[in-house]
Amino acid sequence: MKKARKKTVAANGGSLWPLRFTLNGKKVSAKVQPTQTLLDFLRIEMGLTGTKGACLEGECGSCYVLVDGRPMNSCLMLAPQAQDRTVTTIEGFAHNKKLDVIQQKFVECGAVQCGYCTPGLIVAAKALLTENPHPTREEFLVGMEGNICRCTGYNKILRACELAADEMGLKKK
Repeated sequence: MKKARKKTVAANGGSLWPLRFTLNGKKVSAKVQPTQTLLDFLRIEMGLTGTKGACLEGECGSCYVLVDGRPMNSCLMLAPQAQDRTVTTIEGFAHNKKLDVIQQKFVECGAVQCGYCTPGLIVAAKALLTENPHPTREEFLVGMEGNICRCTGYNKILRACELAADEMGLKKK
């Protein structure tokens, strides 16, 4: 039997919900409005501004984060839905101040351009390469379908993904 969640009344009269989850490898505990999006929680409450909010309708992919290893539109996910889950933002990809190989290849290939879509694209690429370590170029295209980039024309993005897969020893030779 599940315990009833304790509610706290917010200053504006609404109820706050207790939230506990793992964020970029660290346990987080907070109280949130039940209608607050995960995107707003990450950006406003946690100060993690790498995750962007462009369309706020789940169409562009700029707000992608990994939730239990799967890419999710954080603009469509309510913060309470992260309860007891593992969330990784773009800030969680670098380790010891060293960029993840996918991040590094995006920089090297000039796939960052204005940078607004870049975090979501990198999150999508990471999820794709985790699920399918040997993607073809067509599978890369399908894996990146939920992301819109208005600057690069996608060739540099695909090249960065291919080079990252090669360096990680994932892509078929």
